[in-house]
Parts: sequence; structure tokens; C-alpha cells
Amino acid sequence: MLISFDSLTHQFETILLKQGFPKNKAELCAEIFAGNSRDGVHSHGANRFPVFIEHVKEKLINVDAEPAVINREGVTENWDGNLAPGMYTATLAMQRAIELSKENNIGCVTVKNTNHWMRGGTYGWQAANANCIGICITNTIANMPPWGGTEPRLGNNPIVVAVPRNEGHVVLDMAMSQFSYGKLQEYQFANKDLPVPGGYDENGVLTTDPNKIKVSRRTLPMGYWKGSGLSLMLDVLVAGLSGGKTVAQITAQKKEYGLSQIFICIDAQNLSSSIVEEIIAFTKSGNDTSVRYPGEQVLATRKKSLEKGIVVNDKIWEQLVNL
Repeated sequence: MLISFDSLTHQFETILLKQGFPKNKAELCAEIFAGNSRDGVHSHGANRFPVFIEHVKEKLINVDAEPAVINREGVTENWDGNLAPGMYTATLAMQRAIELSKENNIGCVTVKNTNHWMRGGTYGWQAANANCIGICITNTIANMPPWGGTEPRLGNNPIVVAVPRNEGHVVLDMAMSQFSYGKLQEYQFANKDLPVPGGYDENGVLTTDPNKIKVSRRTLPMGYWKGSGLSLMLDVLVAGLSGGKTVAQITAQKKEYGLSQIFICIDAQNLSSSIVEEIIAFTKSGNDTSVRYPGEQVLATRKKSLEKGIVVNDKIWEQLVNL
């Protein structure tokens, strides 16, 4: 079904207010959830919202908490998220990184004890809109086996890299698994197989069936051993620099909360726009007209959603109405 952006935002905000969210946090979180669905990232928009509310009810998310600065040194600040809503803390952290970069050309905010930020690209777009290069990373619960292993010991630990551009920002937002669990859910809802193998079934055979992958919990690392190694290194960076929990410690809790994150901004005032355009033009100069730069499809989907309405799964909408 199709829902307008304003209607979807209003539905989210109404539910959040019922759950005791302060008005400012309800507005921000509702807009982010609706924006994720608007941009086609349903896995971290409407589809994820019922799980978010479950975590609120389980007190894994403290709706009244505020992140706090625990240390400042040079262009870096270290925060404790105090288990506040993850999107709220991430927005504030990226805004502070932007401010630091405008003062010093670069800024970094690390956050421990925070919650799921939903779509990491949200904060990449935030940085790019402020004419900054944005880099942000989070760890997760273990949901991917290391290369050569069979049991989940790595997180899919998303990384975001965003570059501002007048004709449309370049924003890469990717997990370390070939397909995130949210993306697997989207294919499940659509009763479709994955376009390429995304993990293993219970017999250790590569498969395109999202149902079998979710049962086995053996997602395929992006780039095989390369994605496996990068996932480990990102956990080292976010947990080591923030002093927060590692993937292992998060996993031991049995629930995904108390994550570690990093937000880095570089002022893009000296970024050569002509070089950026040259790289994009060369990448798209082949005969295949389907080639897109990172973020291009998001902008096209956003435009379509605002004109025609946001696609929301019927079952998910029914859940939202009943929350």
C-alpha cells in the first residue's frame, strides 16, 4: 500500500508519544523512520518500527535518557549514550562532529552504550547536507560467521561514507554481510530469492533463499574473507576508541543494545567538485545505463515516494495501526 510521508510520520509520532517519548524525540525519531521508508530502506523504516517499540517496552531503550560527554581531547569527544534512542543520539553526535569539523577542519565523536541507529546512511546525508564528508561506523550483535567459520562471531558492522555534491550527494551505506538481515526480511516479505547467494543453509550450502539463511544465521561476508576481516577491524575501532562494548559483549547480552559507534566529519570546503564529477562520469561512461553512483537510487526513490506515496507492507501497516 502507499502512504504519504506526512501520514507515516504522524503515525510513528503518535505511537512514540503513547510510549512516553518526549515531544522532541518523538518528532525526530518519527521523521527518521519515515525518511528511511521514503528512501526505500524499508528494513530500517516501517519494517523495523515494531521491533523498536518492543525494545522500548523491554527498557532496552531509555526514552528519557540524554547522551553525555565524558571526555574532550583535541578534535575528539567521547560520549556515553546512556541507552537513549539510537537515532536521537546518532543525530546529536553527527551534529557535534560537524561543528568540530567547521572549527578544526575535522571532528570525531565516539559513542559507547548507545542503541541501534536504524539506517546509518541517515547520518551520512546529515553530514553531506552540512557540506561535510561524513564517515560513521557501528558494531552490532554477532550475526555473521568469520570466513572459514560456521558460527556467528562477527557483526555485520555497517560503515557509511558520504561526500557532498551539488547534483546529489554520494552516500555509501553498507553492512559487512552480502545482505543485511533487514534486506533478507524484505525478500521474505516479497517471497523472492536473493539475486546472488547471500549465505548458507543448515547444510553449509550457499543459497539465495532468505528463509534458509535466517534459520542458519550464516550470512555470507561481503567479499568473503575481505568482508570478514573488515568487520573485525571495524569492531576494533568503534569499541576500542569509544571504550564501549565489543560484538562479543553485545552478543553475550542476547539482545542488541549498548552498541559502540564513531562519527567522523571532514569539512569539505577544499573538496574538488570537478574531480568528484570526473570520477562519477568515468564510472558511468560504459555501455551499461544501469550503473549508478552510491546514493543515486536513494534520490530517485525519494522523489518517487514523495510524489506517489511511500510503499508500506500491508502486514506492517496493520501492526503500526494496532500499536
